Amino acid sequence: MKKEERNKEKMEKGAERDVYAELGVKKVINAAGTYTMVGGSRMSERTLAAMASAARSHVVIKELQARVHERLAAITKNEAAYVTNGAACSLHITGAAAIARHWGRPHASLTPEQTAKCEIVIHRAHRNPYDWALRLLGVKLVEVGYPNSILPTTARELELAITENTAAIYYFFMPPGGWLPSGALGFKETLEVAEKRGIPVVVDAAAQVPPVENLWAITGQGASACIFSGGKDLRGPQASGLVVGRREFMDHVGATAFPTYGVGRMFKVGREEIAGLWSAVEEYVSMDHGARALWAEERIAALESAFRGSPNVSVRRVFPNEAGQPMPQALVRFNWEHRGVGNASESVSSRVLRLLAEGEPSIFSAAAGEDGIFVNPMTLRDDEFEAVTQRLKEIEKEIEKETK
Repeated sequence: MKKEERNKEKMEKGAERDVYAELGVKKVINAAGTYTMVGGSRMSERTLAAMASAARSHVVIKELQARVHERLAAITKNEAAYVTNGAACSLHITGAAAIARHWGRPHASLTPEQTAKCEIVIHRAHRNPYDWALRLLGVKLVEVGYPNSILPTTARELELAITENTAAIYYFFMPPGGWLPSGALGFKETLEVAEKRGIPVVVDAAAQVPPVENLWAITGQGASACIFSGGKDLRGPQASGLVVGRREFMDHVGATAFPTYGVGRMFKVGREEIAGLWSAVEEYVSMDHGARALWAEERIAALESAFRGSPNVSVRRVFPNEAGQPMPQALVRFNWEHRGVGNASESVSSRVLRLLAEGEPSIFSAAAGEDGIFVNPMTLRDDEFEAVTQRLKEIEKEIEKETK
């Protein structure tokens, strides 16, 4: 039997395919974390099975949404929940819902002039590339405060930024230790001002699980809606997002999002993603997060031990990780710059990242300045962690030979 015929027979029998091998696309070990550029997280077999099950039959999407959203709200201890096709989409939809709520009519019925008149208040320290999801609505973003700790924003300044045209306050949620600059008013104080003025607060917490408690703690403090990425640590479909919040506001989200015609129609979410995210969140909430954190600590300790005494490589535990999540990761630094390894065209860290990517297996990681990289255990299995350690040892030997 020819190879093509054998492959066809396997596919007809439903045998597992290696699509990356068929396409000639190199697989990588993800040592960086839940970065979208390498596919976020890896879904469990249970979630993959849920998506495959959903794909085999037709259903009325609104009925599926109603059941899944009810389950998700209960699982996350919220009044309401909604599945979208990504966290940025969630931000766009919640922004549109806030505008619709402000005018008291469906978003699709609003004129561009009505939308342009609306304002969304945002701390200047919270501006980031993801707020394009709000800008694309045509709404006016009103900035308050400065991105520094010298002149932090006050409650009075936030109050003055709110006008009769304010539809919502956008808040980027990240605890100390991440890449968010200081300068914004605290979350609690922001909520107090918003509640006093009757303004909904939409929170972007795309990467802020763990801790799992954020699924209900952020809205529990008073946020109208909170957004999470489905494809990061929740380990759902990469093209999924989760919005949870108060029923009054979430009713506007449901009336604006897919499958409603209007902006929601542009962000179609399939039955596979709806079922997959439900399965992933259910699994995530029931996970033993303490055991997982302990596993991560043990892996980092093993990496430290592997390079203890090395004159070229040092490893230390850092906490929290670069996203501000309460998970440890390893900071691996290389003491080669003084020996001519680093140069103007390629830093030490860039060279190590390149050698990791070019190796077999190919390893993807993130730079930590000019002379180091991060190794994040969140997306690694035991065998992959061992492969990362072994490859770093090989790179150390390769560069040591060059510098002798």
